[in-house]
Amino acid sequence: MLKSELPGHLIRHATLRQLQVFEAIVRLGSFTQAAEALFLTQPTVSIQIKKLSDAVGMPLFEQIGRKVFPTEVGHELYDTCREILGSLTNLEMKLADLHGLKRGRLRLAVITTAQYLAPSILGQFARKYPQVELSLEVSNYDRVLARLANNDDDLYIIGHVPDQLTDVAVYPFAPNPLVVMARRDHPLVGKRNIPIQRLAKEYFLMREPGSGIREATLKLFDQHGMQPKIRMDLGSNEAIKQAVIGGLGIAVLSLHTLSAEGTCGPIALLDVAEFPILRQWHIVHPRRKVLSIVAKTFLEFAIQDEARVRAHIDRMMEDFQQNLNR
Repeated sequence: MLKSELPGHLIRHATLRQLQVFEAIVRLGSFTQAAEALFLTQPTVSIQIKKLSDAVGMPLFEQIGRKVFPTEVGHELYDTCREILGSLTNLEMKLADLHGLKRGRLRLAVITTAQYLAPSILGQFARKYPQVELSLEVSNYDRVLARLANNDDDLYIIGHVPDQLTDVAVYPFAPNPLVVMARRDHPLVGKRNIPIQRLAKEYFLMREPGSGIREATLKLFDQHGMQPKIRMDLGSNEAIKQAVIGGLGIAVLSLHTLSAEGTCGPIALLDVAEFPILRQWHIVHPRRKVLSIVAKTFLEFAIQDEARVRAHIDRMMEDFQQNLNR
């Protein structure tokens, strides 16, 4: 088949459904997962890909072990699929918007600490726009950055924005204070203005290397010529909180991680000099990405929702100060 014949040939022989199936397989990395996501049987998915491969005239996937990977041609087709399907999605939402509706889908990826923040904002958003389909991916910092690089989602919520992320649009939108937490019966609970040097005697429970919270904590300690005694590296905030409750050490985490139980539960905050470390949440997306109407609407909504989030954080800090005064 001549290259000049390809555009007309694909228009005649490839279907949008085949492109949608192909895009889902590449994005999810599995025929089975693509079938489940599209509510199709696996044989149907295989038939659609066979027809698309025949239309292209070259294999689109290669199998290595139990995994499938797109061929070089498959990678080229995937980029085109994303553009075509993205444009159609935007058109659908623009048409809905012309009818005074907000429909479509929002795909949001957030770092694990933001799992305490994102559902609250999404809940408020869903009440205002109940017809929008929502998808929330919660993962560690490195994985979310990888999804950002692959343009897998509409928007991303992270804490620290690394300097090497130069080709992204960044929108600060909510406070993210980092505080020192200890078990309720820890000897330092209730003490005022604890010197940061005093923490050198304590065992610390830390997030894994690469975590923004870990880096911020170690940077502050380094500024004071200190090196914390790290007893454990743990892969989730909940694991750290349980380890704190178990008396294995103290920890620095986002105040948002106590959103459910508040500051009067089994975990207490310590009044340490230099804390809280004041950080901010950011919504980011690739700079050249054309946001859908739904994504733009959510971005504006989240920024406007900052006052509610800030008021919640302020109430938690007030509760902490009141507990100190008792």
